[in-house]
Amino acid sequence: MMEEFMLPCLNKSLTGIDCFGCGGQRALLMVFKAEFTQAFFMFPAIYPILTLLAFLIVNLFVKFRYDFQIKIALIIFSGAVMLISYLIKMNMYFQLTQ
Repeated sequence: MMEEFMLPCLNKSLTGIDCFGCGGQRALLMVFKAEFTQAFFMFPAIYPILTLLAFLIVNLFVKFRYDFQIKIALIIFSGAVMLISYLIKMNMYFQLTQ
């Protein structure tokens, strides 16, 4: 039922190639359905992003000593996971199209 409300990827619609965030909505839906392994394989950055989001929400109410550094580290880690998983996905995609 929730699949009906998911937004289409504009990049994939126009070019046919996934963007950095492709699979994120489906992975989040899988997390809500407790399909944790499938969510990871759909979009590996789902767990670093959820960890960052949870930290940001907690940090609104509880201040930590090195909260800024933790936020930056979580952002960099999430971005790195997104970039690496995207490069792996694109490498497999271009190998299949050759």
